[in-house]
Amino acid sequence: MKAAVLYGKEDVRIEEVPERALAPGEIRISIKAALTCGTDLKVFRRGYHAKMIVPPAVFGHELAGTISEIHPSTRDWQMGERVVVANSAPCGECFYCEHNQENLCEDLIFLNGAYAQSIAVPKRLVEKNLLRLRPETRFEDAALTEPLACVVNAFDETKLTRGERVLVIGSGPIGLMFARLATHAGSIVTVAGRGEARLDAAQRLGAARTIDIGSGTDVVEAIHRSGDSVFDAVIEAVGKPETWEGAVRLVRKGGRVNFFGGCPAGSSISLDTGLIHYSNLTLLASFHHTPTTIRKALQLIENGVIQSADFVDGTGNLDDLPQLFKSMATGNRAVKTLIDVH
Repeated sequence: MKAAVLYGKEDVRIEEVPERALAPGEIRISIKAALTCGTDLKVFRRGYHAKMIVPPAVFGHELAGTISEIHPSTRDWQMGERVVVANSAPCGECFYCEHNQENLCEDLIFLNGAYAQSIAVPKRLVEKNLLRLRPETRFEDAALTEPLACVVNAFDETKLTRGERVLVIGSGPIGLMFARLATHAGSIVTVAGRGEARLDAAQRLGAARTIDIGSGTDVVEAIHRSGDSVFDAVIEAVGKPETWEGAVRLVRKGGRVNFFGGCPAGSSISLDTGLIHYSNLTLLASFHHTPTTIRKALQLIENGVIQSADFVDGTGNLDDLPQLFKSMATGNRAVKTLIDVH
């Protein structure tokens, strides 16, 4: 089969890769939709991900498709079924799994290889995070399940509610998903980010206001200049130390901040302890997803709350993937690109 293989920093190659034989309990998916992702861009830039992927390895993790092969020992699945699979599965047995924190599982296994014509799904993922799709669910919609599940996890932990003033810092796919879920819950959402197309998308998704923070790095100053200064909750969906620090200065007394965006390894920040203490702030950081939020995400998609048309603003062929990632790394502000792997 044809697949994208990550060899290292900004080195992705399209190659013919043999399909590995299935082990007991496994299935193979013929991929019908694969989407680009900000995490994949980070992996492309760095050449690896300590938790998710060590090169050389097949690449990509947002996908949906149909079952094309089933190991004889695998039960409860049929050839041709339309499915979506998450990019990880917890063990179900460690301390964190037993305390409903499966995203922190001590033996979390990951699945990569979305930018390919097919993918073999390990037994644990088949058992825990392989989901059937409704007949009418589009593959490109279903492929949003994994990133949306991460947002659902953070949304639930931040406890956003109707009527709250919510600031989302970041207008990429994750920031836009936060904006949509918050507006769906009845919150009054402001999105601060860069890129006219992305900010227009935020408005279409229900944001009451958008703020173009321009090319500067002081997000606090940019938001204060806009006239907005009081927020019940702030979501940091960028992953830069300066926006982590800024988020704390933009939330009201008694408010909540979710540091969702992961900063580069080794990053550190400086926070005003007096501000945090005397303002009684709640600071949290949400990571990854759980089997529960994977199912919640697919339900939101199949109920029409989240649709690929609001996030996918380009298409490309598998052969074009290396150049596409180079373009993304140099500032292409596409939200998500649908990759035709066939």
